[in-house]
Parts: sequence; structure tokens; C-alpha cells
Amino acid sequence: MKNSKYTFLLASALLLASCGNQDEATDAEDQNASTEVTDSADSTSEQAEEDTSAETDEEVVEEEPEEEAVTFEYEVNSGIYTIQPLEGSEADSQVALLTYDDAPDKYALDIAKTLEEHDAHAIFFVNGMYLESDEGKDMLKEIHDMGFEIGNHTQTHASLPSISEEKQYEEIVTTSDMVEEITGERPRFFRAPFGQNTEYSADLAREQGMELMNWTYGYDWESDYMNADALSDIMVNTNLLVPGANLLMHDREWTLEATPSIIEGLREKDYEIVDPALIKSVENESEDAE
Repeated sequence: MKNSKYTFLLASALLLASCGNQDEATDAEDQNASTEVTDSADSTSEQAEEDTSAETDEEVVEEEPEEEAVTFEYEVNSGIYTIQPLEGSEADSQVALLTYDDAPDKYALDIAKTLEEHDAHAIFFVNGMYLESDEGKDMLKEIHDMGFEIGNHTQTHASLPSISEEKQYEEIVTTSDMVEEITGERPRFFRAPFGQNTEYSADLAREQGMELMNWTYGYDWESDYMNADALSDIMVNTNLLVPGANLLMHDREWTLEATPSIIEGLREKDYEIVDPALIKSVENESEDAE
């Protein structure tokens, strides 16, 4: 009986020990499982942080806004070279266009600054020979950066009918190339020296994306008008001033001095000085066709 009691006690002790070991094993397993879950969560968190960091480190490339298309309101009358509203346009017909040839020689930049002071637009028709020096390049760049239209007036101001087609090509294309190199834009308008186009030069200018543009009147090369007072008077009071008038002037000292009075006189007669950017050209027509 005594042995049975000891046997019972021993069995109970062994059973308790076994249960304790199982509880310890279970606790260890739970501990390991908890650690694995924590490690997994930490790993996921680290990965998320790395992904976020990678996204932050990536360069954000912003798309440049597209330039707004210009709405053209005027065109050059190919017969008499006035500036007229496009068909269907509600643009004011009581306009005048200011143009300055033989730039940038000596006074073109000062003329541009005077125009800017009076909030007036113009086209500067340039000769490539004036763009061969750094001074000429700098002047043209500044005039263009001020917002003025740059036109092609050939390289050396040669009379086109008196030279070969090869020379005409050089006179026209070389100047456009130089203007583009300096300003980033090719001219949209072409004016032949003395207004003398040939069939070849007219076709070439159009192929080069330029509208032909002569003028309706001008006086500043005549001896009687080589002073500011006389010039400003005739430019405003001539009977040739009509809606769409295309005024021819040059890079001259007296023209510079007369420019403020010419602007004021035109405005007093209710003429708006047209912005050349609103004038349709051959290049514009080509773009529209595309």
C-alpha cells in the first residue's frame, strides 16, 4: 500500500513536469511567432520608407506649358501692300504699320527704345552685313528681345534684278540664317531693296516662309525731309495716309528724332499702330495647312 502511494505521487510529479515543459514550449513558440510578426512588420515598414524615399528622390519633371497660338487678324494686300483685316475678322481697319529698313546700323536700337516708350510696334528690316560684327549681333538680339518683329532686307542691299539667281539666293537666305542664329527665329517678312523683286526672289522668299512686303509711302531718304520736323509732318499729313498704310522709314538720325511725333500724329488721327505679330504670313499659312 505504501509503494502504491509512492508510485501515485511519482506519476503525478512526472505529469506536472510534463505539463510545465509543454507550457514552456508553447510560450517559446508564441514568443517566436510574435517576434516573426514584429520582424515582418518592421521589414514592411522599412520597405515602405525606402519606396517613399525613392519616390521623393526621383526628379519631378514638370511639362512646359504650350505656347498659346496667335490669332491672326490682318494680312498684307499683295497688290498695294497695305495691311488689311482678314476676311471675317472684326479687326479695326484704321491702322498703320511702322517699318524701319537698313537696320541695325547706328540708330535702330534707339528707335526701338523710343517705340517701346510710346507703346508702339514696328518691323525692323535688317541687312545681314550689319550682323557680321558683335555689336550688330547684340543690337539685333536686344531689339528682338524687346518684342519687335525682324524682317529680311537682304545681305548687302543689292539691286536684285541686277545680280544672278545664285547671288539672289545668297542675299536672301544668308540673311535669314543669320537672323535665326541670333534670335532663334527666321524672318516672316521680306522687303527687297528699292522694292525691286524678281520672279526668282519672290518665289524664293515664299519658299523661305516670308511674305513679300513693300510699302505705301516713305520720305526720309529725300533731302527735303532729312530733318525731324519736316519728316514727321509729311509722314502724318500726306494724302497717302489711308487705312492700312505701310510706312517706310530707315535707320537714320532724323528718323529717330521724328518717331515720337509720327506716333503721336497718327494716334491723333485715330490710327492704331498695328502689331506685326497679328499679320498673317506665308509661314503662318504653311502651319495652318499642316
